[in-house]
Amino acid sequence: MCKINPRVDFAFKKLFGSEENKDLLISLINAIIPEEEHITELELKKPYNLSDYQAGKMSILDIKAKEKTGRWINVEMQIGDDLYFDKRAIYYWSKLVTEQLSEGHMYKELQKTISINILGFNFVPDDSVYHNCYKIINTRTKEDDKLHDIFELYYIELKKFKKQYNEIATALDRWVTFMTRAHEIDKNNIPQELSEDKAIIKAIGAVDRMFDEEERSIYETRMEAIANIESRIASANEKGRKEGREEEKVLSVIKMHKAGATIEFVSQITEFSIEEIKVILGNDAK
Repeated sequence: MCKINPRVDFAFKKLFGSEENKDLLISLINAIIPEEEHITELELKKPYNLSDYQAGKMSILDIKAKEKTGRWINVEMQIGDDLYFDKRAIYYWSKLVTEQLSEGHMYKELQKTISINILGFNFVPDDSVYHNCYKIINTRTKEDDKLHDIFELYYIELKKFKKQYNEIATALDRWVTFMTRAHEIDKNNIPQELSEDKAIIKAIGAVDRMFDEEERSIYETRMEAIANIESRIASANEKGRKEGREEEKVLSVIKMHKAGATIEFVSQITEFSIEEIKVILGNDAK
């Protein structure tokens, strides 16, 4: 069984955001975007680096990359519920666009920006399909006339993936199976449906040997923080008299941080640890 959960953001960042695993990131991206848009080469803008994380320079654990034709791509794993993820997704997509201008580009040189969000919770309402893409279309014709082709936003909702091994049909099916069932995959006895994919085989072999002692400690701390938050919310839902209180506490953390409070200050006046607050804030943690 895989000892590391690839859905934990710290593990996801090292697995797909390291220079030695760029082929895995390319495979994952190509499994999500249309075949005619597939990529062959990319440059990691902020690759995984433990010393950067230790110095507080890598509090944001998403993955930014630039493809050889100029397209920019952002990949994020968000395992815990986020009540405002719709707005956050647009905000971080727009940041990636403006970062191009900060490098001295003119408006005419702006490249297509693809944002991929892999979610551990249900997000798109009234839809059982786990893979959705949003673009800007002409509302009269209901067509994508490519006039605003700079925008592409993907959501991969892991909880909506219900396929058994014998139902796996696509590369994305294989990647989502790996992410959601890594805990039951034996690297010495890999299901046939996964064993034919070289990228999946490499990922399975990589997750168990990719952490040293210090990295494993960081990973386990984040795992504990995620589990604590999920447990609190689950307990609140089971107890009718407390229903909604944990969600309110989470919202208060977000509001205080947006108002300028530091993570340390928020931790002092709430029941959440600093690591739990970082999990709640996700990419906003600073």
